[in-house]
Amino acid sequence: MAEPLLQIEGLESGYGDIQVLWGVDLTVHAGEIVCLIGSNGAGKTTLLKTVAGLIAPKAGSVRVAGQEVSGRGCAPVLRAGVTLVPEGRRLFPTMSVRDNLLMGAYLRPANDPSVREDLERVMTIFPRLRERARQDAGTLSGGEQQMCAIGRGIMSRPRLLMIDELSLGLAPRAVEVLSEALLEINRSGISILLVEQDVMTALDLSHRGYVLDRGRVVMSGDARTLAAAPEVREAYVGMS
Repeated sequence: MAEPLLQIEGLESGYGDIQVLWGVDLTVHAGEIVCLIGSNGAGKTTLLKTVAGLIAPKAGSVRVAGQEVSGRGCAPVLRAGVTLVPEGRRLFPTMSVRDNLLMGAYLRPANDPSVREDLERVMTIFPRLRERARQDAGTLSGGEQQMCAIGRGIMSRPRLLMIDELSLGLAPRAVEVLSEALLEINRSGISILLVEQDVMTALDLSHRGYVLDRGRVVMSGDARTLAAAPEVREAYVGMS
């Protein structure tokens, strides 16, 4: 098998003296959607933030296409092709939708023709953003804000898009639209590492998954296998 796009080995991370992740191993190959599931406080967001360079790891390795990026900060990770769509969207509420999207392309000159091409691509994936392009991002619905946050991520031309809590606080129809968009984004050649509170939605969208419990990977495998596993259904779906 080809070298993983993202390879995490023995990752340990946390906040100050509080350790959250313990020896985590995880891979994402080109073309995959991989989900990371687990209860609140399991360490999912900490893992994404550590990969993105927002948190320096205590130990372990994070490689993107064979390039070591752990502990080097955000810029090398972004240049290597990894972008984080954070929990809560984190848009600039008083800036227009269009300007929020353009922030994702800040590493390129504003007059670069590729920026306009990518903006058109995002608005084709999310037609609602074309309709709302001149509106302040803070006036959008929750689902529209998530579209904008994902679109901003695509504007950085990632090879791997990490999404923290796709559906948090959103109506079922919005989640359905976003899920369809993620599949389209993946088909365009972007790999996805997805953290999602709705375990069945996450596994339905993904090729493979990892279960994180108290900072450790306790299960991993094919998404369908995990969805059928009694331990997963009992712990995260409320079914035995």
